[in-house]
Amino acid sequence: MKNIVVLDGFTANPGDLSWQPLESLGRLTVHDRTPPELVAGRAADADIVLTNKAVLDEKTLARLPRLRCISVMATGYNVVDTAAAQRQGITVCNVRGYASESVAQHVFALILELTNHVSRHTAHTAAGGWQTSDDWSYTLQPMQELAGKTMGIYGFGQIGQRVAAIALAFGMRVVAHHKHPERDRQAGVTFVSFEKMLAESDVLSLHTPLSPDNQEVINWGTLAQMKRTALLINTGRGGLVSEPDLKKALETGIIAGAGLDVLTEEPPRSGNMLIGARNCIVTPHHAWATREARARLIEESAENVRVFLAGKSRNLVGSSTVGS
Repeated sequence: MKNIVVLDGFTANPGDLSWQPLESLGRLTVHDRTPPELVAGRAADADIVLTNKAVLDEKTLARLPRLRCISVMATGYNVVDTAAAQRQGITVCNVRGYASESVAQHVFALILELTNHVSRHTAHTAAGGWQTSDDWSYTLQPMQELAGKTMGIYGFGQIGQRVAAIALAFGMRVVAHHKHPERDRQAGVTFVSFEKMLAESDVLSLHTPLSPDNQEVINWGTLAQMKRTALLINTGRGGLVSEPDLKKALETGIIAGAGLDVLTEEPPRSGNMLIGARNCIVTPHHAWATREARARLIEESAENVRVFLAGKSRNLVGSSTVGS
């Protein structure tokens, strides 16, 4: 029976789900969190390791000669040195598409908060504002309809496609910028240049993986190309946005608002200039974390392990090899 070790399972399962899908496949050990200095020790006897954010770099992998498979409990797999894993004959796989519905839903939670200001009006009512109002109806700041507005989507994978479908249901016009427009065409979606997307979007939502090519793609120069009434939504990666430039753009009215679920440092131990910034909403990287999505994550991770144990391959990333 194989030893299976989960290095950081708490975010996926804080206690409301079952690890049974993995327990049925071997001797399972689950750690809520594993600090860097304990990774090699906790994984020393593992045949299979599951990780979300715990790093498995070349130095750590060299101390794990028994390890044969790493299943990343996420879509992004930059926490694993895949080249080093290949040299050691370690299969590396990930989980894809498990949170598309949840992230798309959160995108619109952020948008609707920025357009309808629900939390501000709720707090004002709780503090007695409605009770003492001269009028039966009032707004603390203007609200907006989404119908007729233009939704811009940067990156059009599974999440971007779900965001587009919801935007269309709201009566929005949808434009997108994507590497593979022919492959991923969708009724009602117009693929445009990056510059045209910036200029036309009333709401711009980021859904592309972070790479050296798009690091801080949203910066002072690109923000200046957007409408002054535009909203920026980022549930992708914090590094897509220059945080100083976004703060300046919000403070000076270059754009109207931002909703962020990701930052460049997570958690922001040293603080972050966008927390509390003007017309900026920040949530703690939990767009993916509905109960349903986390259950799918565990099931899909277990399926990766099950397929690996059968000597086959699934969801391989990097230059993985297959073994059992």
